[in-house]
Amino acid sequence: MTGITRLREAIVKHKENKDINIKYKTPLTVTERYEYTHGFATYNESEAVPGALPIGQNSPQRAPHGLYTEKLSGTAFTSPRHENQQSWLYRILPTSSHDNFEPVAETSEQVLPSPSPSFGKHFNAIPNQLRWDPFDFDKEASWIRSLHLVAGAGDPTMKQGIGMYIYTVGSDMPEKSAFYSADGDFLIVPQHGSLDIRTELGNLLVRPMEICVIPRGIRYHVKLVNNEPARGYILELYQGHFQLPELGPIGSNCLANARDFQIPKASFIEDYENTAWTVYGKFDGKLFEAKQHHTPFDVVAWHGLYYPYKYDLGRFNTIGSISFDHPDPSIFTVLSAPSLPHGQGTAVADFVIFPPRWLVAEGTFRPPWYHRNTMSEFMGLIAGNYDAKGAGKGGFQPAGASLHNTMSGHGPDMQTYEKASTMELTPAKVGEGSMAFMFESCLMVGVTEWGLKTCAKVQEDYNAHSWTPLKVHWKNPNSRGVSNGEQKNGVGDGKDASSIHVTK
Repeated sequence: MTGITRLREAIVKHKENKDINIKYKTPLTVTERYEYTHGFATYNESEAVPGALPIGQNSPQRAPHGLYTEKLSGTAFTSPRHENQQSWLYRILPTSSHDNFEPVAETSEQVLPSPSPSFGKHFNAIPNQLRWDPFDFDKEASWIRSLHLVAGAGDPTMKQGIGMYIYTVGSDMPEKSAFYSADGDFLIVPQHGSLDIRTELGNLLVRPMEICVIPRGIRYHVKLVNNEPARGYILELYQGHFQLPELGPIGSNCLANARDFQIPKASFIEDYENTAWTVYGKFDGKLFEAKQHHTPFDVVAWHGLYYPYKYDLGRFNTIGSISFDHPDPSIFTVLSAPSLPHGQGTAVADFVIFPPRWLVAEGTFRPPWYHRNTMSEFMGLIAGNYDAKGAGKGGFQPAGASLHNTMSGHGPDMQTYEKASTMELTPAKVGEGSMAFMFESCLMVGVTEWGLKTCAKVQEDYNAHSWTPLKVHWKNPNSRGVSNGEQKNGVGDGKDASSIHVTK
């Protein structure tokens, strides 16, 4: 096949949006089934029926085609223009048309399986490094029951903080049902299996190596694809919204580019006669349900800035050092949610990835260095191996996780250190077929009872496996005959090490 033929085929596949992650050789098992518009935080409009969008005004006396006008606001009306997020929806019946919400019984198949965060009430805030084995599939659970709160901080009623979830889905949501969270935005990171998500504003197919964000309040329904169980991670953001990180000296492009974010096109259902739907709402971490006699998926057209979107991680343009030293992992940030009270440049939540990339730094320890961080780091692995941790049973595995809390020391395990500190530093590509990620937060993160005990996935020997075996390589230039492990502290002669002057 000639080069020009391959190029033409690649262009066709790109236009069809069916060849994701080709540069990382990730198998494409599910073909894209929807069309999207593109952009991040860009003003969009979409209509499933021509003429459904009013021209020149948002709320005419009579909306086109007999539709109702509804405004959906993700920020305060008076937010600055560059931060204001709202959309206008034109639908068959408004959202307000439903019976009263009632708490969902604990015996219901749709109950949330883990408790709500509330200023530490349900959290165990501990400094120990934690790592989890892969989480099991649940063949019986549909979307809502699959949401297991593992860790978090803050309180959704105060719109402060985050929640970190594992989902393990084995079945579709019940027909004629919808779910929304009033608590925050859902950032969904599939690890296994694809999600077919119908939202009020249109449809999303979200596959492993893709992510999606469903903003606070938007109703949606989740189905599996080809009946394949699905598993992954969720970061719920209680305050603000995600944005692209500033690029600073990097310039105007690289990392996640705005054009690669995909926004659903309007799609609706006509179901409003002799029908019964159930809407489930997560409100302060508790689940409520309401009945209504029409589908919530009846938005015929919409325009605005507040909408769900998805992103293919294979399109992330990685930046790294081409001289020496390992840069801060902030260069791998895809999305960020600033925390203004904690100071400029500080995030209540960052979504960071570690994709396949070349390492070329000279004279450098190339894996991440050992460090303690004011930020808390929750890591997951979508596929492959992470270059700073051993794999296999008892190691860092796909569908597992780790948590390194505020000021808890961490870094490469012993085997990784020994290899990386002695290897020949030729250019090398790491992470082929791999994708690790991190939910990073300026908050001190606590762990739920489910995450710490009930799930029975915590690796009790994580520290012993990773760092206790580290060897002492210190050689005091003023001592003789010191072997590895003989003297771990001091210099052996009763003097403070800082008082010894080394002469050549």
